[in-house]
Amino acid sequence: MWHGSALVALREVVRGMNSYYSNLIEGQSTHPKSIDAALHKDFSAEPEIARRQRVAVAHIEAERELETTMRASGLGADAALTSAWLIAAHRALYSRLSAADRMTGDGLPVEPGELRQRDVLVGRHVPPAAASIPRFLERLDEVYPKATRDPTAQLIAIAAAHHRAAWVHPFMDGNGRAVRLQTHCALFPITGGLWSASRALARNRAAYYARLDAADQPRLGDLDGRGNLTERGLLDWCELFVKLCADQVQFMNELLDLENLKRRFNFMIAARCAEGLLQYRPQLVLPLLHVVALGPVSRGEFKQMTGLNDRTAQASLAQLLSDGLLRSDSPKGAVSFGLPLGALEYLFPRLYPEAQLPIETAPETADERRFAP
Repeated sequence: MWHGSALVALREVVRGMNSYYSNLIEGQSTHPKSIDAALHKDFSAEPEIARRQRVAVAHIEAERELETTMRASGLGADAALTSAWLIAAHRALYSRLSAADRMTGDGLPVEPGELRQRDVLVGRHVPPAAASIPRFLERLDEVYPKATRDPTAQLIAIAAAHHRAAWVHPFMDGNGRAVRLQTHCALFPITGGLWSASRALARNRAAYYARLDAADQPRLGDLDGRGNLTERGLLDWCELFVKLCADQVQFMNELLDLENLKRRFNFMIAARCAEGLLQYRPQLVLPLLHVVALGPVSRGEFKQMTGLNDRTAQASLAQLLSDGLLRSDSPKGAVSFGLPLGALEYLFPRLYPEAQLPIETAPETADERRFAP
């Protein structure tokens, strides 16, 4: 088990991943290192990259706001799957952007949380007429929040709501981002913010697009459900979504195992020593595991746990703080575990591989743009 303070550091990494992968699906991503720089108020001189950085930061802040609301109010998946929450997700994201940053490709303004007022065409998909959107959202409210009360059906309800909300296309722009924020929140009581559905969807985006598109199709006959849309297509999409979620759970369980983490700490220490950073010593592994599993310790306790002489231990502690593997709220305060992007290649090498790529080689566009305006 990880201590809560260490899980906070991991959640921040996952939140950045959610922003990166959700925007990648939109063909609007920027490099993880650029996102990290923007979080520290360092924006690119290139206008388009800076705009994408602002969108990424807005996504991170919106997700944090929505999670905080859920925790503070004790809300569950039923509340997150309402149309009111979907609108709140859109508002939380777009209210953080300037008017110039929230324009459609056609130059039309996108108002935070405002329902679409005109009819649109999205690739081959013809969403419902703008005038009918409120009625469709009412129907979503009648079905999906109630379905989550059965734990065995909860993931299926979240998956189905994801497709149906995207199919309605209630906003002029930002539908995909808002729907994925809603899905993240609906899953939050299960995930605790420790694994990412957006990561799974982006890394399987061909199947994601294909299953959503198939679920958009009309009913295929009398045995294909009772509504206007294909029930078989919706079930296929739900099956994919549940499988991807299960894969993420298994993946993260393996990464969070402390024995596995200990081996990766040893590897990181050896690699840093080979790079010439002599402050990284094998004696740091157990103290680092301690702050992961048991939480913050005083600086004196950390140094004592290394077994190194005071001068050497102080130099190693200073290096860990400088690199972000340890965090502290004050110059002399207790230290807790941190998870900077630079450590992911050693500690979580498969979690966020794009963060390890040179900034000019990371993917910036998706193969398709299922949610484009």
